[in-house]
Amino acid sequence: MAEEVKLLTTWSSPFALRVVWALKLKGVQFDSIEEDLSNKSPLLLQYNPVHKKIPVLVHNGKPISESLVILEYVDETWRQYPLLPDGPYDRARARFWAKFSDDKVSPSIWGVFIKQGKEREEAFDQVFENLKFLEEELKGKRFFGGEKIGFADLALGWIAERVCVLEEIIGVKIVEEEKFPLVSAWMQEFVKVPIIKESLPPHEKLVTKIRGIREKFLGAA
Repeated sequence: MAEEVKLLTTWSSPFALRVVWALKLKGVQFDSIEEDLSNKSPLLLQYNPVHKKIPVLVHNGKPISESLVILEYVDETWRQYPLLPDGPYDRARARFWAKFSDDKVSPSIWGVFIKQGKEREEAFDQVFENLKFLEEELKGKRFFGGEKIGFADLALGWIAERVCVLEEIIGVKIVEEEKFPLVSAWMQEFVKVPIIKESLPPHEKLVTKIRGIREKFLGAA
């Protein structure tokens, strides 16, 4: 019996993109089901009743939610193109940087995007501190995974995909090449990989959507 692989997603979600990239790197065929998060489908509520969020991977009728959990599931299920490295220490470090992405890097960069005045300055300080850690981790490497894209790259890939959009909207450079040359080089390398590049959301459409999100945040402040 043929495998059934479905991904509940939205075109603009950086979390869903992680899963798209992982499946494509492994050559896994899947059906993409676009969700309207302003009017969540019965299918989404059925498959992710706890968080009611995308992405949700449905493999032979069994749902898995939360993007980093899905990445691990994908890596364990389809062994071609391993995402996590060999050895427990290196695997633990890859998971650490993935969690660092969501717990530290994402909130700080988002803070720069939606805050103003002193609060934005404080968010910038956090961004610079976080980027210093990433810069150090990339020393001697092409990717966080070494010579090829790995688990941590997919977790952090939203930086390469999304930061340029945020910078365009606010007119401020968030990742400065002079200060963070290795992170900047990694960002460029990451989005040049064909499987990554072909999966990127349309740039202008994304700018329009995220600008609208920022305006709502600022209007509510």
